[in-house]
Amino acid sequence: MNTWNVRIGINPLSWMNDDLPALGAATPLSTALREGAEIGYAGFELGNKFPSEPAALKATLAEYGLACVSGWYSGHLAEDTVDAEIDRCAAHMEKLRFNGCKVVVYGEVAGSIQGRMDTPLSKRPRFAGEAQWAAYAARLNAFGEHLKAKYGITLAYHHHMGAYVESPQDVDTLMALTDPACVSLLFDTGHAYYGGAGDPAALLRKHVGRVAHVHCKDVRAGVIRQTRNESLSFLDGVLNGTFTVPGDGDLDFEAVLSALHEAGYEGWLVVEAEQDPAVAPSYAYAKKGYETLRGIVDRIGAAQAEVL
Repeated sequence: MNTWNVRIGINPLSWMNDDLPALGAATPLSTALREGAEIGYAGFELGNKFPSEPAALKATLAEYGLACVSGWYSGHLAEDTVDAEIDRCAAHMEKLRFNGCKVVVYGEVAGSIQGRMDTPLSKRPRFAGEAQWAAYAARLNAFGEHLKAKYGITLAYHHHMGAYVESPQDVDTLMALTDPACVSLLFDTGHAYYGGAGDPAALLRKHVGRVAHVHCKDVRAGVIRQTRNESLSFLDGVLNGTFTVPGDGDLDFEAVLSALHEAGYEGWLVVEAEQDPAVAPSYAYAKKGYETLRGIVDRIGAAQAEVL
């Protein structure tokens, strides 16, 4: 019997892509939801084909017995004010709150090059010094405090390739400067490795007490080396196969999930892998990702049950 209280969800990127809409453009949302539920996923993160109206979203997911896991929010606090962000976020946060979400995926898009096909990752934005970092952290703290007070939602900060917070050192700095009561961490295995953490589990263990949400994506290390060596963009790398589902790449998910379990993590484990569905068929890869995580979760739960 599994005694580890985590749920396994998926992002619709296996079927359709927000940054590269041509990937999976013809696939209806109903296909993704039906297949995801059939595989065994408990919920979906949001994407561009989901209803924007809160009640309509709830009804759509309920039709397939799925929960709303969370949704990406494009933040601009690196270059904008807290007041502007509070105004901009209202509809999205209300939608998440209405659908029972406890965390929001905060992705910093100000200055980000993640969506620019012609810009190499080496051109990503960086804070000029300690004062800029401190000011950014203060804005994040204020915004995170607002989200908790008004919506009951935790800001889960997504370190991301092509953005201000990309490398393990960036994650260290962000965690050191932000208030744990206001800002939590979304740990993404694929972006951790891609950003320079040769052992994502080691970076995770350093900050696991701050983790409120987890994206489980695997990587093809050879494609990452090629992207770096040839100064390609993030999207070029995606098209070349940078990411894949757990169990299909080079990362050790046993180590990652063990670190989460040991720290008492009880949130979502979300399979997320930007791939071209024409190359990596959606159902087969989503199933592989689910079965990989399910197997590890069940083994960890069974081992815990034996100890108890």
